[in-house]
Amino acid sequence: MSILLDGLQALGASGMHTLRRIGRAHLLFVAMVGGVIDMPRKPGLLIAQLFSVGVLSVLLIAVAGLFVGMVLGLQGFYILSQFSAEATLGVMVAASLVRELGPVVTALLFAGRAGSALTAEIGLMKATEQLSGLEMMAVDPIRRVLTPRLYAGVLAMPLLAAMFSALGVLGGYFVGTGLLGVDGGTYWTQIEAKIDFNEDIVNGVIK
Repeated sequence: MSILLDGLQALGASGMHTLRRIGRAHLLFVAMVGGVIDMPRKPGLLIAQLFSVGVLSVLLIAVAGLFVGMVLGLQGFYILSQFSAEATLGVMVAASLVRELGPVVTALLFAGRAGSALTAEIGLMKATEQLSGLEMMAVDPIRRVLTPRLYAGVLAMPLLAAMFSALGVLGGYFVGTGLLGVDGGTYWTQIEAKIDFNEDIVNGVIK
């Protein structure tokens, strides 16, 4: 019986610890979101973080998008050729990128590059007591350090996802027309006819 009670006690303690951590994370997120009221007064903080998490990620996102589009174009052509549907290559590449691959791969790359950099930067500030120093100067470290980074990521992510998809479609065009003999006019015409701006592009960027 004591073993059962000890197990239940350990399970309850673990559950309460997890709930406390979730609660602290929720309160931190609410405080970060609430810091938006300071953004108009300190635009320089947001601009600096947009450069750090957005502009410095452009090269990685651009190269990845271009090559993903090329691979989609190459593999998609051979699949479509089995059904004599090579003319729809543009739609296949664009739909795959805009609806699914673009946002997902961009998010993974963004988390890997910008997320790890931000984590290391904030961890270093914590280890060197810079955050405590801000508190000693009556500066809220959440609004000063975390909030600009949160909103910079929110603003940069949709733009990077759109750029990834656009360059992916361009990469598919290069492979299709340059290597596989697909008509360039048909490639773009099919995309224009089948890809809807609101249902596909906007939803993909928001995703």
